[in-house]
Amino acid sequence: MYAVIKTGGKQERVAEGQRVHVERLGGQEGDAVTFTPVLLVDEGQVTAGSQLAGATVSARLVGEAAGPKIRGFTYKNKSRSRRRWGHRQHYSVVEITAITKGQG
Repeated sequence: MYAVIKTGGKQERVAEGQRVHVERLGGQEGDAVTFTPVLLVDEGQVTAGSQLAGATVSARLVGEAAGPKIRGFTYKNKSRSRRRWGHRQHYSVVEITAITKGQG
């Protein structure tokens, strides 16, 4: 069984026991996190929309990680205007502990 969850403006396909990098969540290592699924698939049967009432995806916060360093450079010719910038996205690592269907 797997579910599609929405977190941080993105959707992620998850299964039980899987570790996933999601946008940084507030909390300490070991805290429990609950997501509401967008889509749930169990043995080929797809559940979506109002049928998902009560369905949850439980996870445990495992730690934090950082994405790759992105470097950029902008300039405007003939005006001596230039700027270097960089970005490194921070992620929370969660381990999916349970996917429940609910009563729907």
